[in-house]
Amino acid sequence: MNFLACDLGGTKVLLGIFEKVKNNNSPKLIFKKKYISSNWNSFELILEDFLKNECKNITHPSSACFAVAGPLSNNKAKIINLSWNISGYALQNKFNFKSCELINDFAVQIYGIPYLKKNQYSTIQNVTKPKETNKDLHTIVGAGTGLGISRGIISEKYVKVLASEGGHVEFSPKSELEWELKVWLKKSLNVERISCERIVSGIGLSRIAEWRLSKSDAEDHPLQKYFQGMKISDSLRKELPKKICNLSNEGDQLMNEVEEIWVGAYASLLGDIALQELCYGGLWISGGTASKHLKNFKSDLFMKRFFDKGRLKDILKTIPIKVILDEEYGLFSAACRAKMLLKT
Repeated sequence: MNFLACDLGGTKVLLGIFEKVKNNNSPKLIFKKKYISSNWNSFELILEDFLKNECKNITHPSSACFAVAGPLSNNKAKIINLSWNISGYALQNKFNFKSCELINDFAVQIYGIPYLKKNQYSTIQNVTKPKETNKDLHTIVGAGTGLGISRGIISEKYVKVLASEGGHVEFSPKSELEWELKVWLKKSLNVERISCERIVSGIGLSRIAEWRLSKSDAEDHPLQKYFQGMKISDSLRKELPKKICNLSNEGDQLMNEVEEIWVGAYASLLGDIALQELCYGGLWISGGTASKHLKNFKSDLFMKRFFDKGRLKDILKTIPIKVILDEEYGLFSAACRAKMLLKT
């Protein structure tokens, strides 16, 4: 029996047909295709092309799960950047799915955890004897374009997703440098408060670099010309995090500083979240930057900032930490949820 999964964002749409395999709980991919969102007038046209043209020789899927980057209500979503209105009920009727669900693209990731294979993640901190309390509670934190947080209870009988907007909590500086960065950001963005997402995200990494290059000792840095170009090109801003990482890997001292500030802020936030959630099932690091920063997540700096919680640091040593490496984990998680929907 086949089922459909979709990771639907403002930039691209990734669709896949999966099937159940006997004696294997993980969904098996049959076929997938990526679409550029801006090339289409509606999501329904993309889905119609995929099912009728690309998958015409594949058995029609019985269930479907659409992971959507945006707010949802009553199985409906609006993709603001594209002016798309999407209804799970309308998709179910038009494309003859027996069951169909829209879900937030970050919340859906909880559904993928029980089915992960070892090559899809890396363990940062292993706990051989996890605590019995909250052993079913998992938390995923992911810095990508923004900062996503999702929580869930995973037991042998069910998976329950718990909503969170934790990425928008107040950023709390831990050093004079971070305080200086926060003050600069408030002035630069003309806002009264700075959320963690403003710093711990791909865009946040770019902002840290912009702040660092605003100092007098960085006037001749090669990225200065790039920042000038960003004023007239949004696409250049999207490419900046990758450039920062590349320069840091090549030994650029200023970009090393930028990356260290970002990694330290991320680690500190993860420590706060781990204490708040007591997710003894696991703290998972996901998002578009996860696999690219695996070396940083394993660094002494990261672990020092993660454990820097005073009297409660020993609690953090009892929480497993894992990094999701699969760059298409969103599609995989949507497939896991679609597979569950086959039973309904």
